[in-house]
Amino acid sequence: MDNPISEPASPTSFDHDPTDPRRELERNLRPANWQNPDPAKCYNLAVIGAGPAGLTAARIAARLGARVALIEAGAIGGDCTNIGCVPTKAIIRSGQVFSDMRHASHFGVHAPDTIFDPALALARVRKAQARISRMESADRLRSEGIDVFFGNGCFANRRSLRVGDQTIRFSRAIVATGGALRQPDVPGLQDIGYLTVETLFNRDTLPKSIMVIGGGPLGCEMAQALCRLGVRVVLIQNAPKFLPREERDAAQFLSESLARDGIEIHLNTTAVGARQTAQGKEIALTTGGDPFSITVDEVLTGVGRTPRIVGLGLEAAGVAADPETGIRVDDHMRTSNRRIFAAGDVCGGFMFTHVADAAARLAVRNALFFGRGRYSRLTIPWCTFTDPAIAHVGLYVDQAISQGIAVKTYTVLMHQVDRAVTDGEETGFVKIHVRQGTDRIIGATVVARHAGEMLNEITLAMQRRIGLRALSGVIHAYPTQSAAIKSAADACRADRLTPRLRRLSGWWMSLMRRAG
Repeated sequence: MDNPISEPASPTSFDHDPTDPRRELERNLRPANWQNPDPAKCYNLAVIGAGPAGLTAARIAARLGARVALIEAGAIGGDCTNIGCVPTKAIIRSGQVFSDMRHASHFGVHAPDTIFDPALALARVRKAQARISRMESADRLRSEGIDVFFGNGCFANRRSLRVGDQTIRFSRAIVATGGALRQPDVPGLQDIGYLTVETLFNRDTLPKSIMVIGGGPLGCEMAQALCRLGVRVVLIQNAPKFLPREERDAAQFLSESLARDGIEIHLNTTAVGARQTAQGKEIALTTGGDPFSITVDEVLTGVGRTPRIVGLGLEAAGVAADPETGIRVDDHMRTSNRRIFAAGDVCGGFMFTHVADAAARLAVRNALFFGRGRYSRLTIPWCTFTDPAIAHVGLYVDQAISQGIAVKTYTVLMHQVDRAVTDGEETGFVKIHVRQGTDRIIGATVVARHAGEMLNEITLAMQRRIGLRALSGVIHAYPTQSAAIKSAADACRADRLTPRLRRLSGWWMSLMRRAG
């Protein structure tokens, strides 16, 4: 790497800082001196799990006047605040800044002696976590009228659950216990030890080299961020492309970007063994039957998640579940016990924070107000926050074809967008798929540095059934990268001008010339 990681000369000042964000995080999300309240006679709603889905459900219900019990076995905030979205996006931002500084000369800025301090970057991650945790602290939830219980919640029967020696009775309940990282099945890896996002951010230094096993969203995000911060990264993927769910050209853009950053990429490769040597952790690999090995300082894994259902006493509550797919719910988020609902990763499916939030809102309405909202009617976008980012909503072309839907696709390359050119962010495209013969949007993929932000306009149009042509009439601030969406909409509107309309328009113009 051109810009090496600096070695801290001594334990960082962060370790001696009396305002250590780790202590604030603990005070907010799992207070050591917390006393569980005396349970009410009966709660309108009991929520098990205080992650994104559980917090949303509890807060909405409390605002609507419900008596709410919120039970958390670990720390409030769930994976999102503690090990997922918040810390990973904070370290991604550090990697992005460092990468931009290394290429600053492209913008006429000379930034010599650019040095990365891993202790400061990891301290910043924890500061971001601590700051965000203030909005979801146990004290704040209590002030909002929510009874917060720390401990393992376990159903005693169909109408009550136990937390320690306390019994919580409820009229309705929502299970929102989230998911857990899958354990790696590489022989020997458990013996030599490995990192996950649960342990990576507890460090004050980064390893000099790391192997990331898994080319899904999290694996690609962490591989790129760590590489940009000066870590030698080897990325292993057992499939022929990264992000197998995404369109081939989107995955190709990402693959090329990762390679440019300096990541050593091995596709169609499987880790088959691991052992500790004097040089480091040696991982045995195979590609097409050909064995080889790579030695690194650390291994980062965490390919996939499984619903967290163990120890909930679901059988006592009459709630059907599967270890792989999670709690079984109908389209209204209701379980096999009509008084108990579930939301978030514990149900399997799309394991995203924003999906957990949307499902929780649906579950609360249906549980407390006899709602009939359907999960299948949600318009669900998602984004992988690499650089460029890859965002998608709706159907892919092959999915539409398999459903008998004829598709017309409008594509705008980012290098055709003025703001992308001025920003030096020309990699990527916007693809919007409409039903053939109409302007109804059925899906879209955006590959761009700000793809996640750009996709929201398309998601809104799909959710509110706004046709693509209508977006052509929306005035977009200039110059912005979302102009790519307007360009696609302009192309769709232009297609409406049939040969017959062109002839009529030409006839009208000729009349105007004669009259003038």
